[in-house]
Amino acid sequence: MIGWLEAVVLGLVQGLTEFLPISSSAHIRVVSAFAGWQDPGAAFTAVIQIGTELAVLIYFRKEIWEIISTWTRSLFNKDLRGQWGARMGWYIIVGSLPIVVLGVTFKDQIEGVFRDLRLVGTTLIVFGLLLWFADRTARNKLTLEKHLSFPHAIVYGLAQALALIPGVSRSGGTTTAGLLLDYRREDAAKYSFLLAIPAVLGSGVYELREIGQGPAPAWGPTILATVISFVVGYLAVAWFLRYISTHRFTGFVIYRIILGFFLILASTAGWIPTLG
Repeated sequence: MIGWLEAVVLGLVQGLTEFLPISSSAHIRVVSAFAGWQDPGAAFTAVIQIGTELAVLIYFRKEIWEIISTWTRSLFNKDLRGQWGARMGWYIIVGSLPIVVLGVTFKDQIEGVFRDLRLVGTTLIVFGLLLWFADRTARNKLTLEKHLSFPHAIVYGLAQALALIPGVSRSGGTTTAGLLLDYRREDAAKYSFLLAIPAVLGSGVYELREIGQGPAPAWGPTILATVISFVVGYLAVAWFLRYISTHRFTGFVIYRIILGFFLILASTAGWIPTLG
């Protein structure tokens, strides 16, 4: 079971990695494996992500309020339906559908075979290379306010759904999709964070019923890890958005590839168990 020390460490890991394109769920899995701890499981991972999403809610509070208020009022006032907030509300709803459908459909695999470290290592490498390709070829010119559309929202949503496999990275997958669609790095990342809110909060709330039941961690350590992930996550999202406004993703890609190869080697050689 997850103890207090594990909760502190995993909360820090979640907060540091959620918004970086390196997969927070993979790092939760990897850190636990190398520390010799029990795999905390998909339920624990989903619940502590509530903390980092609360950080997003606070960081983007003005934009989120505009989206919620304008979208709600536009349901009754057709004159508001062309405004950015109303359109963004629908884009987030449409973009969230793929991960909801696939998350329910593949729930057993998400909690089981998808957590195999050989698969995690492979996805770290493959999607790291995709991020590198997208970053190098993107024209980095489109903005959310002027260019986001329903087809683009669906592409973003499908990319987010791939993050159900640890190692893909929710922010990495959706940002890669945005870059391939020629969005600016900051805009691709921003929409990635906004799009994640319904999916992550919904998944976290859904998995709350598992906490303290069977193999899932107890409430105390889970709450502690969630609080820590919130504080660290707020600092991480602020830093990341400033960083990518002037830097490419090359450093993250190199890190993903090195970690991916090491995971495949370590799990194949039997240094760490492939499944918790």
